[in-house]
Amino acid sequence: MSMTPPQTPRAPGCGTDAAAVPAARAATQDVAGTDSSAATGTFIARATLITASLSVAGALLGLVRDQALAQLFGAGIETDAFLVAWTVPEFAATLLIEDGLAFAMIPAFSLALARRAQGVSGDPVRSLVTGTLPRLSLGFVAVSALIIVGAPYLVEALAPGLPDPDLAADCTRLTATCVLSFGLAGYCSAALRAHRRFLAPATIYVAYNTGIITAMFLLGESWGVRSAAAGVAMGGCLMVAAQMPSLLRLLRTRRSAASGSGVDVRPLNLALISSVLIFAMCRQSQVLIERFLASTLPAGAISHLNYAQKVAQIPMTLSLMLCTVTFPVIAQALADGDTDRARARVERDLALACRLVLFGAATVVACAPQIIEILFQRGAFTGQDTVVTAGVLRVYALGLLGQTLVGVLIRTYFSAGRPTWYPIGAMTTGVVATTWIGVATVDTWGVLAIAAANAAGITVTAALLFAGLARRRDGRARDDSAPRAGKSAGPSSLVSSTWTAARRRAAQHGGQRGVPIRTRDVLSDLGKPLRAAALATAAGAFTSSAPGSPVLGFTVGCVTVTAVFLLLGLALDAQGRTSALHSVGAVTRRLRHGRSS
Repeated sequence: MSMTPPQTPRAPGCGTDAAAVPAARAATQDVAGTDSSAATGTFIARATLITASLSVAGALLGLVRDQALAQLFGAGIETDAFLVAWTVPEFAATLLIEDGLAFAMIPAFSLALARRAQGVSGDPVRSLVTGTLPRLSLGFVAVSALIIVGAPYLVEALAPGLPDPDLAADCTRLTATCVLSFGLAGYCSAALRAHRRFLAPATIYVAYNTGIITAMFLLGESWGVRSAAAGVAMGGCLMVAAQMPSLLRLLRTRRSAASGSGVDVRPLNLALISSVLIFAMCRQSQVLIERFLASTLPAGAISHLNYAQKVAQIPMTLSLMLCTVTFPVIAQALADGDTDRARARVERDLALACRLVLFGAATVVACAPQIIEILFQRGAFTGQDTVVTAGVLRVYALGLLGQTLVGVLIRTYFSAGRPTWYPIGAMTTGVVATTWIGVATVDTWGVLAIAAANAAGITVTAALLFAGLARRRDGRARDDSAPRAGKSAGPSSLVSSTWTAARRRAAQHGGQRGVPIRTRDVLSDLGKPLRAAALATAAGAFTSSAPGSPVLGFTVGCVTVTAVFLLLGLALDAQGRTSALHSVGAVTRRLRHGRSS
């Protein structure tokens, strides 16, 4: 693709100047038919509510999917084989729907819309589609075909000790089709969101999970666990079908691109996209490590890890919903050069998100056996499976704070729209820690060791990301090159000087890493809910184990955890209240001005 003419403004959020923002807003008027500033708060609020409701519905269907998998196939050789094949859609969803392709194509479509609003000849949007979609589709087909052909080798690499690698290879061949379907779904989502069409993209996980559940119940008796893999293929097609009509209607309603077939759009900052993709792949690699180690354990180990992880992720996901709203606020503050405003927003996000996840972690740890029994203990999922999975869940929960810190902090590194490689180094260090701890302890502690390694590795990553945003008392980012008192010259100081010099050069070329925060103040504030969570966990575990019914035990445990956490006065202290109020204010402002993330 050739270079964009110099006079054409670039898309916002790609590390370029903000001159494109007015043009992008004008493009929104061209797309939606009305000026976005004139959009009523009621309309935006209704659209936001519908989107949120469909997202929650998709998450609930995901839970039903896991329950159906447990009921039909339990936690054994078959389920382990499918979950190895499940690695393909996990990676494809992260890279093609949630992160990578969205970061690439949303700015590209925004730029095309801005150029359309400027009145360039032809239709830049249709030119972008015709110039990118065929090439991307060929790439998706090629990757899918490569996975299908190399499925046995991929299974051997992912889980060399798997009891039934042939079954896993068959499931992998079926799930490999999702590379094409997820790629098309991610492309459609990016295009529709750039056009301010959010309903269809919000339905994709409802369609996806519906396809998997339907396939398992229709084909499970004859196909076994292969039916779940076939459901992945079916669900991916439904994701595309849910969006393609909306995108085609948008493209048909625009003027022909015949006179502008030569319109050229350079859509993205490749260094930024590369850094985001590599970070996402490093983070997702923790799942590969877990399954690799678990494949050497008795049958069912991979399944126990999977079920426990799905439940453990619920409080983390809820705590990070705030960051979805505030991410554009931080990005705008950095674009305006107002680092203090960005810092204050990040610190408030950390305060509230950490309180939410600690409360959720306390509930999960206190009521783990009851939660697993209520959700999964039926059909082929036995009481012994519940005991093992509950133990894994409790260990996983120890890493929830680290998971949330990574989720909050990583946004600050990429909010300025500039590439940065420090998060990749931090995530790589965490992955290495996960690997070393898992390999050293898996033979002794089994599946619990794998969960503990995961918790330790993500906590190391969170600590490094936290340290990378450290701020000096005078308000500036910490200067690691400054000499420290009491340090004598020698080999260690020479190595330190070389390292800091390299970091200075990287900073000069790559810009500031992220938003500098007051780490001492944040850590001091974090200690309060940590103590509250520890006491609430102990009290909840004691009360939840008394009743004979799992539902009653879970209810009593939740009430106890909530009461202890709140009565200690730590969930709604001054910092927590401030964070909540500012978050509500941010949402209100976004609705009032018609903004959307």
